[in-house]
Amino acid sequence: MSSRRETEREISKAIIRFEKEFMGRGPLETRSYIIEDMVLVRLKNVLTPAELKLAESERHERGRYLIKQMRQELIERGRTLLDAVIKDILHINVISLHTDISAKTGERVIVFTLEEKPAFTDS
Repeated sequence: MSSRRETEREISKAIIRFEKEFMGRGPLETRSYIIEDMVLVRLKNVLTPAELKLAESERHERGRYLIKQMRQELIERGRTLLDAVIKDILHINVISLHTDISAKTGERVIVFTLEEKPAFTDS
């Protein structure tokens, strides 16, 4: 059993790996927080240069919508991998995953709800 902070760092590293391998680019900053039976992951600067250009174009509302749709679809396709990452680290099943991305700020938030609350050495 490890500490909450060590586990949160491990989750952050695993999500960064997922983003790099599955999405093609990793975030510049990631923080994970375990809150009761949830894992909250905040990723900053996740957009590719092409996505940034699309978001800044004259038709930026349409571009932002397309970025959100594409990223949502990619997360859905990688969902089993993400669930497995969390289960491997916490040894708890993931019940659901919720996510959103801001094409304006380049920030993504992922929330995993868990089957039960994890236990830590520092709890």
